[in-house]
Amino acid sequence: MLIAQITDLHIGFDPGNVHELNVRRLNMVIDQLSAMDPRPDLLVVTGDLVENADDHRAYRHMEALVKRWEGPLLWAVGNHDSRENFLSVLPEVQTDENGFIQYEAEYDGLRFVVADTLDPGRHGGMICEKRGKWLRARLREKKDMPTIVILHHPPVDTGIAWMSALPHEQWVQRLETILKPAKQVVALICGHVHRPISTSFAGKRLVVAASTAPQVALDLEDVDPTHPDGRALIIADAPAYALHYWDGRSLLTHFEIAGPRNIIASYSSNLQPMMKAFLAERGTG
Repeated sequence: MLIAQITDLHIGFDPGNVHELNVRRLNMVIDQLSAMDPRPDLLVVTGDLVENADDHRAYRHMEALVKRWEGPLLWAVGNHDSRENFLSVLPEVQTDENGFIQYEAEYDGLRFVVADTLDPGRHGGMICEKRGKWLRARLREKKDMPTIVILHHPPVDTGIAWMSALPHEQWVQRLETILKPAKQVVALICGHVHRPISTSFAGKRLVVAASTAPQVALDLEDVDPTHPDGRALIIADAPAYALHYWDGRSLLTHFEIAGPRNIIASYSSNLQPMMKAFLAERGTG
């Protein structure tokens, strides 16, 4: 099973401009995913769908852009989102008994559990007691079915101070307690950081996809909030996405960018002998 993930679309960054940069970047990714062979079986969208949570027009525009993808979709919300405005445009997306955008879905024997980490007014994530209770209950079910947990905020220290959660945060500790005994959870997939990251959390693999919107610069130096030092924060690297391949036992992730590439070598008759040798060698080690 091939699972495409896009995240941090931030549509409406330039209000009123239907051809803004983030729209063009998202369209590049959707075009590339739609033309892919083999084509992904599922598209997962992991939050920060719009730039301004109260921009209802941006939600409508975002929906039209993403739904150019013709196939199954799973949605999660991020810190830039509004549950109310999201659901007014996408009422088919499920919520739990408390109105959080949390639900589960199954595709080809793989279970997906979407968790809502939105905490209105805060940049960081949250799993409150109610959300934690719901997640714990879901993970106590179907313990023999491999499960991927989807959430916007990665509950880890990324090394980028302004885009990190810390281990002592209550929601991080709550989530760790819930996930650690859940042996059927094979991975967590997240967004938020605008960079590709691979790490672990609660003994599970954790993968963060890079954004379709512009990327966050990699700078691991401490930040002094009293001294703006001119460092790069946002960079214009190509729009990106992740491809997760589930083979029935484990999850493998590729990170990719969209748009034109500078091709150095192509599979021509000149490289055919090399290709034959490589393929003949497989399985002989």
